[in-house]
Amino acid sequence: MTAETAANAAARRQVWIDRGERYGLLIAWLIVIAAFGAVKPTVFLSWANFSTIFGSQAVLVVMTLGLIIPLTAGDYDLSIAGNLTLSSMTIAVLNVYFGWPIFAAAMMALVVGLVIGAVNAWIVLYFRINSLIVTLGMGTFLHGITLWISNSNTISGIDFAIANVVIVTRLFGIPLAFYYALLIAAIIWYVFTYTAAGQRLLFVGRGREVARLSGIRVDQVRAATFLVSGLLGGFAGILSVGSLGAADPNSGLSYLLPAFAAAFLGATTITPGRFNPIGSVIAVYFLVTGITGLSILGISTFVQDLFYGGALVIAVCLSQLVRGRQERLS
Repeated sequence: MTAETAANAAARRQVWIDRGERYGLLIAWLIVIAAFGAVKPTVFLSWANFSTIFGSQAVLVVMTLGLIIPLTAGDYDLSIAGNLTLSSMTIAVLNVYFGWPIFAAAMMALVVGLVIGAVNAWIVLYFRINSLIVTLGMGTFLHGITLWISNSNTISGIDFAIANVVIVTRLFGIPLAFYYALLIAAIIWYVFTYTAAGQRLLFVGRGREVARLSGIRVDQVRAATFLVSGLLGGFAGILSVGSLGAADPNSGLSYLLPAFAAAFLGATTITPGRFNPIGSVIAVYFLVTGITGLSILGISTFVQDLFYGGALVIAVCLSQLVRGRQERLS
């Protein structure tokens, strides 16, 4: 074998490796669907099951998308779950107790999310404290506020109009919440791929000091990521209220672990080594499809914690391996 032939063979192998990394999770998702479909075809492969899977996970998708923006810049936002519950409880309190129109209450939830993002950004950047510590404390603080304003009770009786535009109205049998999440993913993908702001964000995530020396206003970029994450946390709260028809002071906390699992798992696909919105959406539905299939088979509910916890550990390991390989090749 000549040197040229060996080089061509190595190049072909590299192409297949790259394709495997790029589309591996999507292929795994299809295999999971095929496996559960073969075991329970009438139940699992029904359109009702898939419309439930797609429509019921919009809150998780939006939370995951909110996480990947600061993660891309090298920051964490552990407060997004507390943001979700406080935003949803804000809608419930204002609408049910104070008689605010549902639209005005929803707008206030977005304002609450933005304020939370701004406070996170100010503390992290002004005091130069690790974002992991700040947002962990902020999330706990927000949960305390939520319990306080709700008196630790679930608030129901929220205007049905919000449920109508989130989960009742359907397109192709799937609730509108699913399409809202896809729209947000598409916007983030466009910003990451085609805008100068997206490129600056990626540059900051790869090396803050290098980005600063290159003239990028690193603190402004990082602050913007916390603001957007806070806004998406508020929007996730709106979707949560619309999906449940009520505000539960503890419901949002259950989303944090699966959202991180999906964010890191999504970083291993489509654009390996980078947090990306398309990979995150695929990761969410891969995880949920697995849990749904196991539930249909009659596996106990504890499998959800095992599945999400194990997926997070594996996803972090895989994303680090993929990122390391990408850095060596670049």
